[in-house]
Amino acid sequence: MHTEETFPKAYEPAAIQDRLYREWLDQKIFHADPNSSKPPFSIVMPPPNITGVLTLGHVLNNTIQDILSRKARMEGYEVLWLPGLDHAGLATQVAVQKYLLKTKNIDPRTLSKEEFLRIVWEWKESHSKRILEQLQKLGCSADWERTRFTMDPAYSKAVATAFIKLYHKGLIYRGKRMINWCPASQTALSDEEVIPKKIDGFLFYVRYPLADQPSLFLTVATTRPETIPADSALAVHPEDQRYQKFIGKFCLRPFPKEPIPVIADTRVDPKFGTGVLKITPAHDALDFEIGCEHHLPIRDILTADGKINCPELPALHGLDRFEARKKSIELLSSLGLLESQQPYSHVVGFSERADVPIEPRISEQWFLRYPKTKEALEVVKEKLITFFPTYWEKVYEHWIKNIKDWCISRQVWWGHPIPVWWKNDQYLCQEESPGEGWQRDPDTLDTWFSSWLWAYETMDGETRRKFYPTNVLVTGPDIIFLWVARMIIAGLEFKPSLSDDIYQNIPFRKVYFTGLIRDRLGRKMSKSLGNSPDPIDLIQKYGTDGLRFGLLRIAPQGQDIRFEESQIEEGRNFCNKLWNACRFRIRFGNINPKARPWDYSRSSFSQEILRKLAQTSIILNEAFEAFEFNQAAIILYEFVWNEFCSKFIEATKWELAFDSKETHQGALETFDYSMSVILRWLHPFVPFVTEELWQRMAFGHTTIQLEPWPNGELEEILKKPLYDPQAASIAQAIYETVTAARNLRAQYCPNFNQKIKFLIKKDKEISYLEKAVLCGLIGATSILSIDVRPPKMPLVSTPIGELYLPLELIDFESEKKRIDKELTKLKKDQLLLEKRLTDEQTLSKAPKEKIEQWKEEKNVIDVKIKRLEEQLEHISSIQTD
Repeated sequence: MHTEETFPKAYEPAAIQDRLYREWLDQKIFHADPNSSKPPFSIVMPPPNITGVLTLGHVLNNTIQDILSRKARMEGYEVLWLPGLDHAGLATQVAVQKYLLKTKNIDPRTLSKEEFLRIVWEWKESHSKRILEQLQKLGCSADWERTRFTMDPAYSKAVATAFIKLYHKGLIYRGKRMINWCPASQTALSDEEVIPKKIDGFLFYVRYPLADQPSLFLTVATTRPETIPADSALAVHPEDQRYQKFIGKFCLRPFPKEPIPVIADTRVDPKFGTGVLKITPAHDALDFEIGCEHHLPIRDILTADGKINCPELPALHGLDRFEARKKSIELLSSLGLLESQQPYSHVVGFSERADVPIEPRISEQWFLRYPKTKEALEVVKEKLITFFPTYWEKVYEHWIKNIKDWCISRQVWWGHPIPVWWKNDQYLCQEESPGEGWQRDPDTLDTWFSSWLWAYETMDGETRRKFYPTNVLVTGPDIIFLWVARMIIAGLEFKPSLSDDIYQNIPFRKVYFTGLIRDRLGRKMSKSLGNSPDPIDLIQKYGTDGLRFGLLRIAPQGQDIRFEESQIEEGRNFCNKLWNACRFRIRFGNINPKARPWDYSRSSFSQEILRKLAQTSIILNEAFEAFEFNQAAIILYEFVWNEFCSKFIEATKWELAFDSKETHQGALETFDYSMSVILRWLHPFVPFVTEELWQRMAFGHTTIQLEPWPNGELEEILKKPLYDPQAASIAQAIYETVTAARNLRAQYCPNFNQKIKFLIKKDKEISYLEKAVLCGLIGATSILSIDVRPPKMPLVSTPIGELYLPLELIDFESEKKRIDKELTKLKKDQLLLEKRLTDEQTLSKAPKEKIEQWKEEKNVIDVKIKRLEEQLEHISSIQTD
């Protein structure tokens, strides 16, 4: 037990966090025992990619997982929070390639596969260590002894086995189809790895002369004139009256010049452009479908790296696709075939990792026909798996109902090799080489093909029997298809429970989707914008607890989060408030860890805080049940800061100073009991400060992490004889009176150090103790009772009666001068801001965030001016009376 002298005046997280975390690791508190008799609770950590460092998104996601894990331990569960890392095939390969070029001036294309993979493994080792250290800095209570990596030998074997099983069931096949191709990474992508982006470009109107009447032509509107050499036909809607007479005729392709047919197809949109569509089957998914049905030739004029491959057209041959677009416009103009061009905004698919426009491309790849899609839909519909927020169920249902075969092969070196062996035109699907002359398929598997096994292949048999299915998955909605849906399908298909019970095979019971963190202007955080702070910097500045609690308070379920650093500062201030509350208590002797306030005489203030404590327990547990972590943080903040510190502790200071000691022990017991509950409530959110205070205050002999979660015990508080509702209501009335009296003082006597004698025309009797506390809280030397309402005096109506401020205490002239002086300054600032916000030249140069800041400042000033003018008017009216 510490004394006030040995208790630091402020919470200093840097001196505490590392020490406590080492203690937790040494005590093996985070390690899950599969042989434990406790009921299981399990979470698998969405494995961070080895491409980068901790982001605010990781902070939010892992803080929520940690809250769930720590709360479950306190509730008596055997908890497994299983951590790990994802090899992130394409993302890591792109990152390492950039790293080699930027820092070592090495062109990755000059390296052999073996040399490149050796470098990637070195990258993996250094980045893995850094990421895991950062997660531990965040206070994550994961079972680090079970840390998994998606390319661990056992995990890699499981991935290969899954492929082989699906292949032999006829669900994996190889075929030549239209796929998404990334020219930068030179690999296939699944639909889910293509990000639609709106871009500003041009719509080019190009003339195609009729082959037998060159003076007539059809005009096509296109955004991609560089693909003209791949045109196989022009298409119109069969019911489009403008073009029916041209169906069956031939037009001349501008370059290379060649007759191509005009065909009719109902998939042509008559309202787009001119209603004439150029068909390039090799470079557009819809065109490919139309081309196949109409038996059109397929001309592929793009190389794997996005260059034009058309030797018969030297002007374009070898050019990058975007350079070729510019050159195509020049050629069309010189030929007199460019009718016009107009600005046009449209959506283009971008490679998620390389951030370049993808190319639809015909390629031979490995595909998976999804199994168990009907069952995967049912388990969510029937609430065997619950989504939070629930509206994501509709999004999930739409994807399942419109599911397409999954392109699972990738043309990258870093990843799980496909377990297929080739010899001439023959191939065999198996893990080991069939023998001499057989070559392994050069492709690797899509990263998500390994990740969809994560929920169970990370566990050995013993662990799986205890902890699978897992209880909760916490993830982002952006990977609901890439990962969440696929894990559900994998669990249903591979039956990791070794039974046919669907409920035992689904990977998790609940899925919580976090929101996206944006800056104060609503922009997505990114390094390029410079608006994404480093969480480690924030931890060093405000402490882990401050970062965690500050972020949770602004993260409503299912909504994007507007981040401001001031909110993290508020999190730190909250921890300091909690710290100082405990520091106040040790002035009065030892804590009673088994406090029973109802065994002692208690004031109305103690009665009221115990009532609030019990009520808070109910709404707090309701918030947890609904996965409203943001709401839970707000509830705790409001209770601790406003109810416990601002009201109860402030009242208790005056109560303990009161001559009669009848309720003193009851007040201290109430503090001890309440603080024991508060620390346990807060521990999942702010683990370090609560652990440190639990030990310093000697609430228990062991870590707070294994103390019981406050629950049913609090319900008894609201029952008689433990609770006196009438006494509690008096405390409520006094707190309301305090607020009203302080507002009255602020209006007429803003100097709170000035002692005042208030007058009161009472409606409710209060005890000497309650009156003494009230005087202390409002800075009054006394409160004199009167029977008749005095004229002219400023008053405020309160629950205990009308409270008056004697006129002789008010220096009206000085107060008017003070207000006039403040108004003059505020109006000067208001005028300056008005000029800025109406000056077009200033607005055109100022950053958007600066303009928003000026608007906010002006709104604050407008409110202040209005209040001061009202106050001035009120003072004048009193003087006139």
